[in-house]
Amino acid sequence: MSLLEGKIQNYAWGGNTYIPELLGLEVSEKPCAEYWLGAHVNAPSILKTPEGDKSLDEYLKLNLTNALGTKIADKFGRLPFLFKVLDVNDMLSIQVHPSKKEAEKGFKFENEQGIPLTAKNRNYKDDNHKPEIMVALSEFWLLHGFLPKEKLVQVLKTIPEFNPLLSVFENKGYFGLYKQVMEQTTEESNNILQPLVDSLLPLYKAGELDRTNPGYWAAKAVDSAEDTTILDKGIYSIYFFNIVMANKGEAIFQDAGIPHAYLEGQNMELMANSDNVLRGGLTPKHVDVPELLKHVIFEETNPNIMLGELQEDGIERIYKSPAPDFELSQITLKTEDKYQSIAETAQVLIVIEGEAEVSEGDVSLVLKKGQAAFLSAESNYNITSPSFATIYKATAP
Repeated sequence: MSLLEGKIQNYAWGGNTYIPELLGLEVSEKPCAEYWLGAHVNAPSILKTPEGDKSLDEYLKLNLTNALGTKIADKFGRLPFLFKVLDVNDMLSIQVHPSKKEAEKGFKFENEQGIPLTAKNRNYKDDNHKPEIMVALSEFWLLHGFLPKEKLVQVLKTIPEFNPLLSVFENKGYFGLYKQVMEQTTEESNNILQPLVDSLLPLYKAGELDRTNPGYWAAKAVDSAEDTTILDKGIYSIYFFNIVMANKGEAIFQDAGIPHAYLEGQNMELMANSDNVLRGGLTPKHVDVPELLKHVIFEETNPNIMLGELQEDGIERIYKSPAPDFELSQITLKTEDKYQSIAETAQVLIVIEGEAEVSEGDVSLVLKKGQAAFLSAESNYNITSPSFATIYKATAP
């Protein structure tokens, strides 16, 4: 059991206050988008041990079975998950993640082509899939999968600029519709989207658009873009996908093939240990349309907002998903509560609110807001709080 210090990622879409305030740091001039807790090679966390600081990825290479337990060590050969705190100020790119099989194929192919891992046109950064689950830490907005057919037909009918696309959808379905707009030239998409954007921007700037309205996010995308002469094709997706709002404590799971984009708010995110992203817009980064079209699930999605399953102790709430790589739970403690657990594999805990004391035998760690701990397999521990605490726990099922 050791304190764990994560790494801040300063992506442009992040906010300036939430993560620094969580970690007890001064407000940053740089955007602080993500706080990573894990052993991913791009930003491994630091274990604070009596023998000094150790990089978690290097520590696990030397202590894999002891840290993960035989079952998870044999199954994955590495810490299978990556835990993050996100602060979404500006919209993230529309994206989809490949399946495990497709990630292995794509990674092998790009390696054989001699494409450097750091190349801007690289699609596959590793050989792993990237299912992910998020729990909202505030009101959180996202795009998640294609609208049900009736709703999408209504959008195509009621937005004049999209009327010509109605017959495409009726004849060629989700794939045909998405393929057509994504393969448009810049001139073709600008001609369709510019009149729509021109009608939206005055309403957006006057505060007359609601976040449930796709026009709000389309206008925000244009208003925050550096180059407004080329309208991002991601605007189509804002209208074609479900706009979802998750309340604090509510969760949503993104499996391989589900197109999605985070729009605004803060969340805990737990994912397979991967950085594979195929992008579909709302980004200046590489968009490989043919590769994207291979991996998107072209069917309607009815968003499943999960409340989690409260356990018998009345303290832990587990957000179950089909992913074999991870399991996310929320632990809520009052003064009189004691949470007890035996870790079957490695666990990462982070205190989001309040203060907690983690005890194993005669060893204790006091975790203040924003502090995290790493526990190895077979840790038999309990957690109490002098006042209250909200803790998120990442492990593998």
